[in-house]
Amino acid sequence: MSYQQGLSGLSASSSDLDVIGNNIANANTVGFKSGTAEFADMYANSVATATSQQIGIGTQLAEVQQQFSQGTLTTTNQALNVAINGNGFFQMSNNGTLTYSRNGVFQLDKDGYITNAQGLELMGYAANSAGVINTAQTVPLKVPTANIAPAATTKISAGLNLNAQDALMLGAPTVTAATTNTGSLNTTGATITDATAGTNTDNYTINFTSATTYTVTDNTLGTTTGSQTFNAGTAITLGNGESITFSGTPAAGDSYAVTQNATAFDQTSSTTYNYSTSTTAYDTLGGSQTVNMYFAKTAAGTWNVYAGTSTGTASLIGTANFNSSGTLVSTTDANGVATSTLGAFTVSIPTSDGSSTPQNITLSLAGTTQYGGKDGVNSLSTDGYAAGQLTSFTVGSDGTLTGNYSNGQTAALGQIVLANFANENGLVDLGNNQYGQTSASGVAQISSPGSTNHGVLQGGAVENSNVDLTSELVNLITAQRNYQANAQTIKTQQTVDQTLINL
Repeated sequence: MSYQQGLSGLSASSSDLDVIGNNIANANTVGFKSGTAEFADMYANSVATATSQQIGIGTQLAEVQQQFSQGTLTTTNQALNVAINGNGFFQMSNNGTLTYSRNGVFQLDKDGYITNAQGLELMGYAANSAGVINTAQTVPLKVPTANIAPAATTKISAGLNLNAQDALMLGAPTVTAATTNTGSLNTTGATITDATAGTNTDNYTINFTSATTYTVTDNTLGTTTGSQTFNAGTAITLGNGESITFSGTPAAGDSYAVTQNATAFDQTSSTTYNYSTSTTAYDTLGGSQTVNMYFAKTAAGTWNVYAGTSTGTASLIGTANFNSSGTLVSTTDANGVATSTLGAFTVSIPTSDGSSTPQNITLSLAGTTQYGGKDGVNSLSTDGYAAGQLTSFTVGSDGTLTGNYSNGQTAALGQIVLANFANENGLVDLGNNQYGQTSASGVAQISSPGSTNHGVLQGGAVENSNVDLTSELVNLITAQRNYQANAQTIKTQQTVDQTLINL
């Protein structure tokens, strides 16, 4: 026995204690990977020595092997805390020198770059102003602070239900007496008795064949009733929804025409339309105007459509026609010409803020129905939006950094990448949770999270240290006993030496 074995054992045990102590010290370090001391025995080199008679000369530290097992994830709800679930390292830039880390605690510096506590910049794929990500190369990720540009509204899509039982927008019918009348009849005009009846739109002629008989002709349908008895003061029925009352005595040949009288549209009076709704439209500069839409039932299954801004004048933009099943079957523009696309009307609104004017918007009613029930909106959307400021951002599982803007829009700001290595234990530990690439580790394999063998990301979370304190405390006791045992071999050798000296 010599001192060398004991000294090497003390050195090895001391290294083991250092590794275990380092693990325990970093039990709360985000992204830390525990290490394990690996040892190898030593033998003296000799020539022609019997292999069965070799005596070891001690031990040595072969390597400190990092354990890259997954640490548990803890939610922090901090937008720039990012945890890796699976393989990979964040790529960081230290003034152009690339390092790698599992610590996902990031922050924004004064210039908008995403950095760690030491000021190293997080690398990833950049996105242009349109949110298109460029995967050609990695660059330091920067969160832009500029407003997102507005987009002008070009289409309004409205899915409505127009009540089939709504009243027709008609006033009291107009009664016109023939110039050849010789009787002494008087009338206060025709009266609508059922506002929803489709026959209210028909034109009628009442012909008196004698002082006590008459016929009614529906000029719209081309039909005439048989001779009926006239009683002064008794209402004469016209179609299904109107009546007219005469007093006095008619003469044979007297004639009265009854024609429909459409209600003049007035956007300020709800009595001139059946239903209205509105939405916001944006111009090329992001200015907004409220666009009002009005619907007036003019016949069974036929509706006039009006539109305009809330500060302007609404005008007729077309007519919508429904079949007996309540389905939209045809639409015409304000001139009565069929629209090129079913349900699509053109609304022209003026602007005064320097944006393009007039602003032409397509109003699509393709999903609109006419069923019995309440008038209402089933869906209503526009494709434009105002300028917006960045309010927050999130990190997706694929590393995409998505910005949320005050105008309700979202846009990709960039994408965090992950780096894999063929031999993770070939990385050199640089401290501050950073690793450096070496020839032993192989080159970094850069890719987006979730692709090939790269892990995925979880925003608003961190990866805890993978140190198992229970195991480390047990290892600490074992290493302490090993140290004591090696010290005992030195003490024994000292006793042997003292015995020899005393001979």
